Amino acid sequence: MSTVPVDRARAGSAPAEPEGRTGGWSAVVVNFNAGPLLTRCVRSLVADTSAGAAPEVVVVDNGSEDGSVDELLDACPGTRVVRPGANLGYARAANLGIAAAGHDVVAVLNADVDVHPGTGAAMLGRFAREPRLGALGPHIVEASGATYPSVRRIPTMVESAGHAVLAPVWPGNPFTRRYRQEDEDPAQVRDADWVSGAAIWLRRAALDEIGGWDERFFLFMEDVDVCWRLRGAGWRVSYEPGGEVLHVEGVSRARHPYRSIVAHHRSALRFAAKRWRGVRRLALGPAAVVFALRAAALCARQGLHDVTRSRGR
Repeated sequence: MSTVPVDRARAGSAPAEPEGRTGGWSAVVVNFNAGPLLTRCVRSLVADTSAGAAPEVVVVDNGSEDGSVDELLDACPGTRVVRPGANLGYARAANLGIAAAGHDVVAVLNADVDVHPGTGAAMLGRFAREPRLGALGPHIVEASGATYPSVRRIPTMVESAGHAVLAPVWPGNPFTRRYRQEDEDPAQVRDADWVSGAAIWLRRAALDEIGGWDERFFLFMEDVDVCWRLRGAGWRVSYEPGGEVLHVEGVSRARHPYRSIVAHHRSALRFAAKRWRGVRRLALGPAAVVFALRAAALCARQGLHDVTRSRGR
């Protein structure tokens, strides 16, 4: 077992470039009670030698208590693990992993993804050909085989309101479809406002320029924020269908559904507060009310689901 010491003083900033960096890529896997899926994720990474060699893998464990890291180290004893000793949130874990990684292109991944063979070459090829490419998302498929809408736009205020109000009761509403880009062809390369942090490849120089991931986002919206800031600094965010990952969504989240609902809405409001300027900031108060009501409604629906499920046992 190799445990990387945590340099807390550097956790919030982009790391200095280490010497001897090569042209391969690194994969930072953020784990929180992912169970056997963590081992499956790491195995899928080391099996992808399409870029000439397997990626360097760094696992950041956010205080898991399910034995997932021990299982990983039994199966893959050479895996490098960062253990901060607590759940620091996704953004801070990403920064810690990137600080420990050694390549110019770094993928940040959920522990519940499988990387399909050939993905490394497809993603690195784009970075090699496109010097202003800052972030790149692969094609993400769900366990059912359906395409997950991981390539999205940052919605306008009207689209945000329409999605927030209608999505829980009418998932196919036009505001949500436009925000999630559900009418786009998943086989086509395209630039995007943002791509999902479940599996995102990043150029270290671009992250250096914007100061890394914003650690004020504990969970959710940190991927939207990092892509928004990259684009604001003149870097491109794009989608590469030649790379593909399977995402078993919500494994860790399912253990804490209410906490996840609250965190999602809190992060959405935080991002709005960063983005909205001038007269648009007047909308933050009403937005906070809408987010609070929506979170309460979703928690109530989750509670009803839990009661129904328990009675059916």
